[in-house]
Amino acid sequence: MLQLDEISFHINQDGGTKALLDKVTLQIPAGHFMAIVGPSGCGKTTLLKTIAGINPESEGAIYYDGRNLAEEGDLEPHEIGYVPQFSIAYDELTVDESIEAAARLRVRTKNAQELDTLLDRVLHETGLTEIADRPVSVLSGGQKRRLGLAMELVSSPKLLLADEVTSGLDPRSEREIVHLLHDLSRQEGRTVISVTHSLAHLELYDSLLVLHEGRVAYHGPPSGVTHYFSVDDTEEVYPTLAQRDSEGWKSSWDKHRARYQAKLDEKRAGLIEKGELQLPPDEVEEEDETRPIRKSPGFFAQFATLLGRRWRIFSRDRAQIILQFALIVGFPILVALFSPRANEQGKRLSSSLSENAIEEMTQRAEVRESQLKVGSANSGIIMFQVVLLCLMGSNNAAREVAAERRIVEKEKFGGLSPAAYLAAKAAYLAVLVLVQSLWMGFFVEYFWKFRGDFTTHLGFLVLVNAAMTSICLGISAQAKSAEQASLLSIYLVGFQLPLSGAVLALPAAVEPLTRPFISAYWAWSGSISALSTETYSAIKGVTETTLSPERVCLFLLASHLLIGLVVAFLGLNRPKWEH
Repeated sequence: MLQLDEISFHINQDGGTKALLDKVTLQIPAGHFMAIVGPSGCGKTTLLKTIAGINPESEGAIYYDGRNLAEEGDLEPHEIGYVPQFSIAYDELTVDESIEAAARLRVRTKNAQELDTLLDRVLHETGLTEIADRPVSVLSGGQKRRLGLAMELVSSPKLLLADEVTSGLDPRSEREIVHLLHDLSRQEGRTVISVTHSLAHLELYDSLLVLHEGRVAYHGPPSGVTHYFSVDDTEEVYPTLAQRDSEGWKSSWDKHRARYQAKLDEKRAGLIEKGELQLPPDEVEEEDETRPIRKSPGFFAQFATLLGRRWRIFSRDRAQIILQFALIVGFPILVALFSPRANEQGKRLSSSLSENAIEEMTQRAEVRESQLKVGSANSGIIMFQVVLLCLMGSNNAAREVAAERRIVEKEKFGGLSPAAYLAAKAAYLAVLVLVQSLWMGFFVEYFWKFRGDFTTHLGFLVLVNAAMTSICLGISAQAKSAEQASLLSIYLVGFQLPLSGAVLALPAAVEPLTRPFISAYWAWSGSISALSTETYSAIKGVTETTLSPERVCLFLLASHLLIGLVVAFLGLNRPKWEH
């Protein structure tokens, strides 16, 4: 049984607190199908999230099967299923692939056969067998709702919460979804609670909870709602609610609660007697091999599932493939266009200088000018590579977490390890970083020979791309939206060139404050330090910026990489549900 005892939920607003839920008390037995209805803003979704543990109750207590969830811990991922208003599937995947990924992330199966049996059962229960190979992107609204339910049923939850799963559907699809939820509530004593704005198909629910301004206005049989509110039709309930304040409705309900609870108990007893309600199996059967496996998959199993899914999504995203190809091919070509000037050899002073002082001064001036051009060209081409790789890193990761944040939160709710998610993202991005950086280095090297230790230069190209990718991944994990993450990442790249000091030396007062955070500087400086003595001297002649040793540059770029991953991990661990 699920029991809510004087549950309240407050938020901070305008310097004070506002109660979105106020002393909600309910008893919902196993195998019960309940609808939560009420006008917009009455607290329906808030109550559902509070039951789920997403919103921590401000007051009161929630009990499930006799245990206090606040004191003894929230429900285990396998005990509860939560279907949000938004889609929890990726458009690039098929129905079958979406359900399989959900199963692999939530359920530990013994072998492939057991997994196939589980998938077949869920597809059959939700009526999706015929469209199992269909991409999610082409599904209708009703089919997407069924898919959302199917992805929750893989763990056979005893408590299933559905938030507005019938909204926006045509009448036929809405009725089919309500029938499906009703049937699910009759299996294994599963409790199903559905938030809905619609007052259609009420006869399919065991009870109806009407909320008004966060308070209970009615909880009883759907057949009794018109009598209780003294209306002729259920469509008149909402206008009637507006005629009194929530305190008035709560006081009225407190007087009649016991009578309507007795009606619910009587109805439940009748269903059990007729055999229409399947009670939960005894706990002694827990070791029965026919019962669903409850253990969550381990780190490596989730990592492999997430990484495989990410590459599958990438392989089917034509726009992303074209963009990556354009960046990987186009950016090195841009750099190579400047290679002729960088390939020029600086003039040297002749061993036999002219005896004419004017001619000697002219020769020295020409040599100096030549060396400045060579130094400037080599410095510029290195910085061009570095900045373009920073831009690639930003493109790699800016939207990687933020764009799928809602799905991430839903999967975390189902038992996903944030560490496994981050590891899968890092592995996927590492491949992009290596391909982009190595191709940039080798392609440009064909046109412009790096006069020094090319391996070290290549290492700095990889590191700066990895560092910027990691930092932008951290931004993406912390950002409120994909648009915000993209904007912040673009700004970050935009500041790399002017604050690096490669073009103009920074003021002495600014340089120590900004330089530690500029990845482009450390990659540029590290690569220049790996140049031959002659080229290094030529570059020193054209810049007033202090060049740092290779070890320092390596340490700072590695620090940026690590900091980005830490920030991403912290962002992934912090809940970001939309209230």
